[in-house]
Amino acid sequence: MGWLEDKVVAITGGGSGLGAAVTRRFVKEGATLAVMDLMEHKVVAMQEELGSGALVMRGDVTSVVDQQNFRDAIVKRFGRVDALVGTQGIWDGNTRTVDLPLENFEKLFHEVFNVNVMGYLLSARIFAADLEKTRGSIVLTLSNAAFLPDGGGTLYTASKHAVLGLVRQLAFEFAPRVRVNGLAPCGIKGSDLRGPSTLGQQDQSQATIADANFEVAIKKLVPLQTFASADDYTSLYVVLASEAHSGVMTGQVILADQGLYVRSIMGNM
Repeated sequence: MGWLEDKVVAITGGGSGLGAAVTRRFVKEGATLAVMDLMEHKVVAMQEELGSGALVMRGDVTSVVDQQNFRDAIVKRFGRVDALVGTQGIWDGNTRTVDLPLENFEKLFHEVFNVNVMGYLLSARIFAADLEKTRGSIVLTLSNAAFLPDGGGTLYTASKHAVLGLVRQLAFEFAPRVRVNGLAPCGIKGSDLRGPSTLGQQDQSQATIADANFEVAIKKLVPLQTFASADDYTSLYVVLASEAHSGVMTGQVILADQGLYVRSIMGNM
């Protein structure tokens, strides 16, 4: 019997990359899945993979209407929501402050923050009442960039720091009936995280935007000398979504960084 047996789980951004890995793991753990993703071809592929027992919808996490439609479809079909998992994200191409284009500065800022921050907050707002009924759980995706600089550029780092505050505030507001926690991965091998269209990077993944020596650099940087795949992080999402295994946790973020946070600076000089 899986850890999420008989649980109805809503996953935003679950059509590819980390989100797809989480979706597949949750199926193995017995969850009933509802998945939303922005890209139509990913929605079609995921629906075919999961079969008729799952609900897969196209939707924009920054749209109130799309998120409400997602929530309504889940409740209509499954009757309830036990957990909400946010996995969507957008990178900033590691763009430093002095390189942010002034001609579309505001558009770039909103593109990154709307997906990385507002999308999570909007989901929490829309699903709050349903999760309270089931004493449910929210799990949001952060990054080592929520704690340390240089996990991306200024906008990505600032947005992930904002999600850290969001986890803590939501945990405070939604207690005692809804737990809110987060997971902060540190680099994902073959990452499908996309860049902003404002920078012309919407068709490029983090894996292709990053330097060709990114994997070598990560392994050298982290004490465990590993470069984790998306699958390596999924068990932690299962733990956080499961009341039986993390029922005493709220307002917490698991920093799954292969030891980066405790790295010795002198030892890597």
